[in-house]
Amino acid sequence: MQVTELFKAMSDETRLRIIHLIFQHDLCVCELVEILEESQPKISKHIAKLRQIDLVTTQRNEQYIYYSFNHHNSSYVKIISNMIEEIRNIDVYKKDLERLQAIETFVCSN
Repeated sequence: MQVTELFKAMSDETRLRIIHLIFQHDLCVCELVEILEESQPKISKHIAKLRQIDLVTTQRNEQYIYYSFNHHNSSYVKIISNMIEEIRNIDVYKKDLERLQAIETFVCSN
């Protein structure tokens, strides 16, 4: 992946919010839908773009697929880590983390 592809992907707020969350915690689409308060098709579309550039890995747990940040893509881990550190205190990202921490169980609990 070229660095321009990374920045194109991260230029979308929904994708940046997804990366911000899954950088810290594996989540499935239904969890992301609940936390981000977005539709399932929208979340799935954004995850597909993140998978295309190898920022996201998957793991199946029964009928659910859990998404996590690809920490093995070492070229871009530092860039993403720095970006997450910078956005951490912006309201929308703080609220996303608060919703993640407040939810005790999801429909698709693992």
